Amino acid sequence: MKQDSQLFGTEKISKILWKMAPPVMLAQLIQALYNIVDSFFVGRYSESGLTALSIIYPIQLLMIAFAVGTGVGINTCMAHYLGLSEDEKADEIGGIGTPLTLFMWAVFAVFCYFFMPAYAKMSTDSAEVIKEVVMYGRIVCVFSFGLFLESIWTKILQANGNMKTPMIAQIAGAVTNIILDPLLIFGMFGLPKMGIAGAATATVVGQIVAALIVMRRGFRKSPALSVYLPDIRKIYKMGIPNILMQSAYTFYIFGLNMVLATFSDQAVTVLGLYYKWQAFFFIPLGAMQTCIVPILSYNYATMKIDRCKKTLSLALIYGVSLMMIGVLCFELMPGQMLHVFSHDAEVIRIGKVAFRIIAVSFIPLVTSLTFPVFFQAVGKAFTSSLLTVVRTVFLFVPLGYAFSRIGLNFFWLTFPVTDIITSIAGFLLYRRFLRFTKSS
Repeated sequence: MKQDSQLFGTEKISKILWKMAPPVMLAQLIQALYNIVDSFFVGRYSESGLTALSIIYPIQLLMIAFAVGTGVGINTCMAHYLGLSEDEKADEIGGIGTPLTLFMWAVFAVFCYFFMPAYAKMSTDSAEVIKEVVMYGRIVCVFSFGLFLESIWTKILQANGNMKTPMIAQIAGAVTNIILDPLLIFGMFGLPKMGIAGAATATVVGQIVAALIVMRRGFRKSPALSVYLPDIRKIYKMGIPNILMQSAYTFYIFGLNMVLATFSDQAVTVLGLYYKWQAFFFIPLGAMQTCIVPILSYNYATMKIDRCKKTLSLALIYGVSLMMIGVLCFELMPGQMLHVFSHDAEVIRIGKVAFRIIAVSFIPLVTSLTFPVFFQAVGKAFTSSLLTVVRTVFLFVPLGYAFSRIGLNFFWLTFPVTDIITSIAGFLLYRRFLRFTKSS
């Protein structure tokens, strides 16, 4: 493990990325497929269930924000100490991960259980949809300990350069979910017909399977209680940008859902279906973001700024090149993509326009999402958080509301306009960072 992490400072950057990225991409591909399969079977069960999944998506993002954000903080701190050859300190940071994430899970589970009915009523007037939101949401939130633990242990392994074990874990978890989905939703082979509750159950079982696989190599022994407070501060100093990023996604998607609800439930469904497909086509970008964090943290710790610049440049080039596939699919075959989940004529009509307009944002989105990751990895938490908050709070929701006043078709312009502005801001802050590091 130590030898793997040391390569971050010596190996050719492109070689490191192409060595690390495929396992991450494969794991994320399987994860995206299980999300698509989940929606596919739920859509076959009921249109109201599909709308419920769209409504609950922001809450799932919030859950992921706390789980993955904490993991990223641990990952970044560990990579930093590994870069300084302080391996014992790195393991100490990793050892705090398990009790910390279990505490977060418990708080989140209790909160969501009681908050879920109110959240559902804020999002829709349909009694059927409200019932399904509460049912699905409570299951995936209360039993989310697998997601929390898997996220922490995965990031510990990735800090040490181990991408293979998380890949195996996520594939196994996703396959478990995919197999259980039709069995539990439709009650096949003598199993109870659970409907949307079956989809939720399949999800949490898959998460538990993934957690058990990464536990063997990712678990670290808890250190003395005396180091908890200062180390937790370090973890969240590094992890807060990611938590804010993911939490902000929750805010803006909830906000956009509220705006779209003024038009129709079908418009809300379209946004949810977009994010299902987005998870699939954004795999290369997500993989690059995952891979560059330990590389950047390791090299910045030793002030190898040129290697940091090279890492960012290659990540952007690869990200833009690979995102072109998504652009082409969303522009050329939106109807076919929508038909996978829904046969509602209104969903298809709205979605065709939405998908083609949103696709314009894919190229600037590469830079608008990668710059915050860069700043987070080099310890510039404020800058990273600033970009995220500007994008999601000050641009997405206000622009969404403003464009919606013109009409539903104009609403979708929110996406390209937001990411173009954020990309420009990120580039200017990056140039400022380089000037500062050069002069210091």
